[in-house]
Amino acid sequence: MNEENLLIEGRNAVLEAFRSGRTIDKLYILDGCRDGPVQTIVREARKRDTIINFVAKDRLDQLSQTRNHQGVIAQGAVYAYAQVEDILENARAKGEPPFVFVLDGIEDPHNLGAIIRTANLAGAHGVIIPKRRAAGLTSTVAKTSAGALNYTPVAKVTNLSAVMEQLKKEGLWFVCADMEGERMYNLDLKGPIGLVIGNEGSGVSKLVKENCDMTAAIPMKGDIDSLNASVAAGVLAYEIVRQRLL
Repeated sequence: MNEENLLIEGRNAVLEAFRSGRTIDKLYILDGCRDGPVQTIVREARKRDTIINFVAKDRLDQLSQTRNHQGVIAQGAVYAYAQVEDILENARAKGEPPFVFVLDGIEDPHNLGAIIRTANLAGAHGVIIPKRRAAGLTSTVAKTSAGALNYTPVAKVTNLSAVMEQLKKEGLWFVCADMEGERMYNLDLKGPIGLVIGNEGSGVSKLVKENCDMTAAIPMKGDIDSLNASVAAGVLAYEIVRQRLL
């Protein structure tokens, strides 16, 4: 995680980062530290629904770049996050049915960056990621996206399933990648749609999958049975593109 310009260390620096409105993905605090300045930082973090991790000193020392963390380290996002409404407005401004990527626990920043790049090239109007157990907008993600982060809004939400239910009221249908699903060429993927891609190892979580309207399988003829998450996202995204162009 030690990527330049991402870590904010020290109590005053972290508190000022929160008060200035900087986007903070995660907060790491020395376990057992409950003095006044730390409590103030915790309050600021909770106001913004920031993930707070209470960790051992060894963990903080491992993360630290300055060796002067004072028991507090914040991980800031390189890019500001959008709102889900911004993604819908992006679609409305272009006069197109919404096309959204929903990423269920993509933890590898290289995969996240590659998927954001694919989303942009495929004409998606935005990407939605969860706050927990997923990569945030780090410098590695920005670099791997090859500039796509400048054009593709990324929203970070607390509950993917709840957001999917909200988007269904806007007319979206959701399709998730699943090896046990229907062959992707047999599915109608036109119109307002959300493409759901799961975690690199465990795939789409049970609750998110239950909120999907369709499951799509990518035909494979090789000796192994799965694709990298970013590759699977690309294959399915371009089947959606193909159908939208018909």
